[in-house]
Amino acid sequence: MTDLPDLYFRIRDNGATVFRVDTENRQRRIEMDEIATVNLRNGHIKPHGERVLSAQELAEIRVWMEARTEMLARREVDDIHRAIDHMNLTTHWAQTRATDEMLEEVTDVLLLAMHDLRTVLVKKKADRLLRKAAE
Repeated sequence: MTDLPDLYFRIRDNGATVFRVDTENRQRRIEMDEIATVNLRNGHIKPHGERVLSAQELAEIRVWMEARTEMLARREVDDIHRAIDHMNLTTHWAQTRATDEMLEEVTDVLLLAMHDLRTVLVKKKADRLLRKAAE
């Protein structure tokens, strides 16, 4: 059997459930003992039941939390780049293939969403420029 990690992180909304992986038993089966839950939003690590986490377990969990947070941030930016691609594809679709009925169905909600996005982006850009000028 290949070397398995000491801890396994079952991903869930905004965090994970953490398990200790054990293969050192008579049957050589993989056993997973739930040891904690992790909340990425507030940074809390909550031991499962009455368990006390070791310093090594806490350190491994914190390393995972940092890596997971960084990965999610990269994914978020990548999702925005995909949204830009979709906006370009939508523009091409509207110009070349959309029927009047299709455009009628989506035009108002697209215009509102684009107006909302533009408003937020312009405000955020102005805030950044003001902060930069103040420095």
